[in-house]
Amino acid sequence: MIQAAANPELGLAGSGASPALADPALSPFVARHIGPSEVELQTMLADLGVADLEQFVAQVVPADILLAPGLAAEGLPEGCGEAQALADLAALAGANQVRRSLIGLGYYGTATPAVIQRQVFENPSWYTAYTPYQAEIAQGRLEALLNFQTLISELTGLPIANASLLDEATAAAEAMALSRGAHRGEARRYLVDQDVFPQTLAVLRTRAEPLGISVELVDPAALLAGPGPLGDAFGLLLQLPGASGRLWDPSAVIATAHGAGLLVTVAVDPLAQVLLAPVGQLGADIAVGSSQRFGVPMGFGGPHAAFFATSEAHKRQIPGRLVGQSLDAEGRPALRLALQTREQHIRRDKATSNICTAQVLLAVIASFYAVHHGPEGLAAMARRLLILRQALALGLDALGLEPQAGPGFDTLTVATPRAAALIEAAQAAGFNLRPGFGGAGASPTDGGSSNGLADPQAFGISLDELSDGAELQRLLSALAGPGQPCPKAGELLACVQAELAASGLAAAPEQALWGAAVPRRQGAWLGQAVFHAHRSETELLRYIQRLVSRDFSLVQAMIPLGSCTMKLNGAAELAPVSWPAFAALHPFAPAAQTSGYRRLLADLETWLAAITGFAGVSLQPNAGSQGELAGLLVIRAWHHSRGDQHRRICLIPTSAHGTNPASAVMAGLQVVPVACDDAGNIDLADLEAKASAHAGELAALMVTYPSTHGVFETAIQAICALVHRHGGQVYLDGANLNAQVGLCKPGRFGADVCHLNLHKTFCIPHGGGGPGVGPIAVAAHLVPFLPGHPLVACGGDQAIGPVSGAPWGSASILPISWMYIRMMGGAGLRQASAVALLAANWIAERLDPHFPVLYRGASGRVAHECILDLRPLKRSCGLEVDDLAKRLMDYGFHAPTMSWPVAGTVMVEPTESESLAEISRFCDAMVAIRAEAAAIEAGVSDPADNPLKRAPHTLAAVTAEDWERSYSRQLAAFPSGERQQRDKLWPAVARIDNAYGDRNLICTCPSVEELSDRAPTP
Repeated sequence: MIQAAANPELGLAGSGASPALADPALSPFVARHIGPSEVELQTMLADLGVADLEQFVAQVVPADILLAPGLAAEGLPEGCGEAQALADLAALAGANQVRRSLIGLGYYGTATPAVIQRQVFENPSWYTAYTPYQAEIAQGRLEALLNFQTLISELTGLPIANASLLDEATAAAEAMALSRGAHRGEARRYLVDQDVFPQTLAVLRTRAEPLGISVELVDPAALLAGPGPLGDAFGLLLQLPGASGRLWDPSAVIATAHGAGLLVTVAVDPLAQVLLAPVGQLGADIAVGSSQRFGVPMGFGGPHAAFFATSEAHKRQIPGRLVGQSLDAEGRPALRLALQTREQHIRRDKATSNICTAQVLLAVIASFYAVHHGPEGLAAMARRLLILRQALALGLDALGLEPQAGPGFDTLTVATPRAAALIEAAQAAGFNLRPGFGGAGASPTDGGSSNGLADPQAFGISLDELSDGAELQRLLSALAGPGQPCPKAGELLACVQAELAASGLAAAPEQALWGAAVPRRQGAWLGQAVFHAHRSETELLRYIQRLVSRDFSLVQAMIPLGSCTMKLNGAAELAPVSWPAFAALHPFAPAAQTSGYRRLLADLETWLAAITGFAGVSLQPNAGSQGELAGLLVIRAWHHSRGDQHRRICLIPTSAHGTNPASAVMAGLQVVPVACDDAGNIDLADLEAKASAHAGELAALMVTYPSTHGVFETAIQAICALVHRHGGQVYLDGANLNAQVGLCKPGRFGADVCHLNLHKTFCIPHGGGGPGVGPIAVAAHLVPFLPGHPLVACGGDQAIGPVSGAPWGSASILPISWMYIRMMGGAGLRQASAVALLAANWIAERLDPHFPVLYRGASGRVAHECILDLRPLKRSCGLEVDDLAKRLMDYGFHAPTMSWPVAGTVMVEPTESESLAEISRFCDAMVAIRAEAAAIEAGVSDPADNPLKRAPHTLAAVTAEDWERSYSRQLAAFPSGERQQRDKLWPAVARIDNAYGDRNLICTCPSVEELSDRAPTP
């Protein structure tokens, strides 16, 4: 049995030594990334009875798939220090050309307030946190997300808004799925506004086709002619404003659709929605969109926080996370994730969505942007854009370039045979304009093209927050013909202002410019105090820091969540994300302006292919769930290319993550579960029986490796061969790839496709619940089917449709993984995986006498994580997993993964980035908690009134005048002793009543009126 460190305050002797990791082949950065020092590594190896890391690895990884050390570096760069990697990346960034992109289509220039960029976006307290499942130590980001939900609900006029989705196109696809699920009939048609963004239409078609849904473009006005076009349809998607810039009143169309039994979704621009009547008031059932222009840079396509709002009727079908209010054990209001029974780990193949990771960090930024500006500031910004657009329209008209008529918000479209030449002239002046009419449907001149950007007879201009009079002048000058008088932007703006003043509507230009054609927002909105109390930077800074003080992140201590890989997110890796050369590019900018990005993408694709042993990679999926879907769709497309449309069976082990069966159903596959044996491995006999029974229909096996039970299954090659023998493909879930990098390659041991979580293995931070990146790596025969995009060339020559709105998904955070691989090199990556395995096994040996390790591999070792069995404690003293999780907060730790994949257990993953001193401190806490449980078993502690059952303990509780508990305040507050008194993060609330919150769902901030109603009567 491994003993605790003699001095847990200081760790083991020598733990402060420079962790040089004697191997001279390792780069200087490896010592910064890997937590244990050389002395600590030797101690851990000795505790496990092995001489060195290679001997240890040989005990963990099956011999038939273990790579020789020299093979780990094949196809990868040699590791280097931070300065060299930053210089190399700066050279790539320098090849990008940052122009003013006025392309629009859901991506706009925006000014991130400096206080938000520095205190949120670049603050590890925000970006290293995990999804707020342990709500008592996540009240800060939960409040920021509640603010986001409140903002979206107020904007759209719909009462239920979630805490973000992946992008606007994905949100539209989720709305289509919800609409289909809510429809009582057998309708299979989904109607889509012909002025929808082209990328949204493409993602809708990708998602619809496997489910047998027909996506049809319609002219919304034509729906008013009669019920014919609405027959056998279940839903309608409208874009407002349209891609062409057109604004109109959708009320009549929505009412007509409702009369035919359709649910109506409106994809709405949030800044336009500031002035436009809330679409919920116009009858919309669902509103979706992107909050990108609320302070989040374009970033070559992402990440950005999409939003999804709906009515009370659909609150249990809403995809993604939903923050709600409840009460804690002391009767105080507290926030938590609501209605979690909807989620995939419970509903599996019956889940309505496979969304897991969302875009929490970006939603938090957008929420603070709204707090920073308030409703008045947002309205002033929107009105300024309206005036600039009107001035630009006058200027274009003066140049003989008459814009498309009708109300609009920020976009103008011009039909002219000179479009190509004018776009080129604008580029020469530093502007990117949008070719074509922009919409996905037919334009007046493209004859029904499915890509509105392909029309050479039109161009569009979308203004944004960064636009001003000087920019208008430069733009008009660029568009003026040789010798043609150029209008003066200042005079144009003065003319617009004079006309508004003459009409008495200078303070409400939307009334003058839209008239009765477009319904306007009436009355006050966003009246919640949080959107009014923090306008000065001093107040906003303090508010941000107050929220930070309520949250647990890697800044405080290790987060040992199994299957989550909460490793170091190095500062050098994250620094380039803020560089304008990466942050300020539009995803549809001309290829010549993005050559630096494209070289970065090519590097990363090559390196990830080398690491996994596959032939090709797509970086498009912007979450692990979307990687799962993309991988299965690629397999499906391959089967179809061979005439095997009947192959629809997907075998999935019962231990799989809940997103696996949800993704399979979304890919049009039928899930057949495969049993696991008592050792946690796939039951080979059951797999053989199921594969044989479905041999003629078998499409794929989804398998996680190492398994979700935390072991390397020795039969993985035989499993892959068995599936291939019956005509199927092997999809490998890469959630646990951190145990494989440099040690084995999925492409070499039989997998056909694998998704990778760059937000786990490759150091993109979790951001409190997103962003994530889930690329897929595939074997050579699947490369032709990698996802494409309607507006930018990418993917294979037989590409499936896009799974993300942007060609390369969340491109702006890919420099993080590029930096990690560049600095670590092949040898460093292998070292990191080996140390991750070592740390997990050290914990398993240390804690096994106290909490039995449930599963081990053939050699008695675990992989990179271990499952500890707490079920005996429920029988012996009535303790639940939740009791241990909440008590760990008192000891200064975030809980491991709870009750997954086995109920009544916890799964611990330390990663390679934690020192032995920190790992020992966690183990000490776990051992101390076991002793507290033993006191209950022995009758020394009261079964109900004890530190475990009443955890966590707040500062308010332990400093209250009265203390009537059967244990001391000291034991409640500082169970680890005196060292905790210096730097304890107190839980912001006591244990939260989740059931109460679900019965009394509140998922927005209270308004001033609601607070007034709750005030006590004098």
